[in-house]
Amino acid sequence: MAKKDGEVGPVVLGLVAGFAAEFVTRKALTFAWTRATGEEPPTDLESPEVSLGRALSWAVVAGVGVEVARVLAVRAARKQLTGGGSRESGS
Repeated sequence: MAKKDGEVGPVVLGLVAGFAAEFVTRKALTFAWTRATGEEPPTDLESPEVSLGRALSWAVVAGVGVEVARVLAVRAARKQLTGGGSRESGS
């Protein structure tokens, strides 16, 4: 996890930022889903009462949305803490 003693701060800040981003994004996605479909998103995706299409749609929307928000939040938090940081080579 932390490679050097000075890297504990960015790791902890990234973890907190990730959890906060996930919470806020999930609330926003739930609100948007409810407004768009008129129904709450499914909570038990394995239930036979939830159609496969609806379960898969929510899984994709929530999964991609939460992960994108988490990555952006962690990167922004670490950049602020480290003063810009170094860029990785490659893609």
